Amino acid sequence: MELLDFLRPALARLTRRNFGLSPEVQLLAALRFFATVSFIEVVGEGYGLSKTSVWRCVHTVTNAFLRHAGDYIRLPATRQEVQEVHQGCHAIAGIPRVLGLVDGTLIPIANPSVIDQANISRKGYAAINVQVIVDHRGVISDLVARWPSSTHDSFVWANSAVDEQAEREGFGQSLFLGDSGYPLRTYLFTLLTNPQTRAERAYNVAHVRTRNVVECAIGIWKLRFRCLHKSAGGLRKSCEGAYTLEFLSQKLTYAQRLASELICFSQLALNVLQHDQLLRVAPNWSPHLSSPGLYGQQNLSP
Repeated sequence: MELLDFLRPALARLTRRNFGLSPEVQLLAALRFFATVSFIEVVGEGYGLSKTSVWRCVHTVTNAFLRHAGDYIRLPATRQEVQEVHQGCHAIAGIPRVLGLVDGTLIPIANPSVIDQANISRKGYAAINVQVIVDHRGVISDLVARWPSSTHDSFVWANSAVDEQAEREGFGQSLFLGDSGYPLRTYLFTLLTNPQTRAERAYNVAHVRTRNVVECAIGIWKLRFRCLHKSAGGLRKSCEGAYTLEFLSQKLTYAQRLASELICFSQLALNVLQHDQLLRVAPNWSPHLSSPGLYGQQNLSP
């Protein structure tokens, strides 16, 4: 109901025709599609909708979410927000000044219309490499979802807007925690490869305990939207780009958290569709060319 109140103005049908779909039906149909990624299952649920109507619901609801993407997917900006994240991360295992927890995950792609070796992951299936940053609550605050699965995590980080801002000391004394796949920086701490002293071992334990939050958050996200999980067959791609989906992330309440995850899920689908179209139109297109990042920011290219 909170999501419905949030989206009702954008979903109201401005028409005098009979049997216009209500905002309730549109939202329920779209959420059901996000959960199953199957038009047939939504049609068979008894909503009385055709496949075309379900597609329109998904398109309308997704774009309604996207208008609020900037309100949900953002790193802490005010002093109070930064202090809250610092305190929350410190309470987990005692590491101070942590602003974000970074991790990469593979999102499988089902039925790609263009087979590109850059999209074949080390596990043998087509996927894209997604970088996720969360806070101490597991709330997604930044997402980079435009690189093929063969791209290394360190490259994704180096070509992200967050790294660019961190290089300019835009986060002050705040830190990020990443695993061994990320480069060691003054603002990005990774695990010690060969800890020798008691203090070094204690640091590694605290690092793992704190970063466990982002791993759990990614697991919950994939289970909520099963098409992002390998067990469900992966994120399906449409040759015609039948639906446009973009970025979302979370806040404190469950409804806000769901809205934010929907935005992130939507951006994944959109980026997959755009990448697929570029490959079909320009076979020599390179994924390392620069492209707009989150909120229109221009990510760096090597």
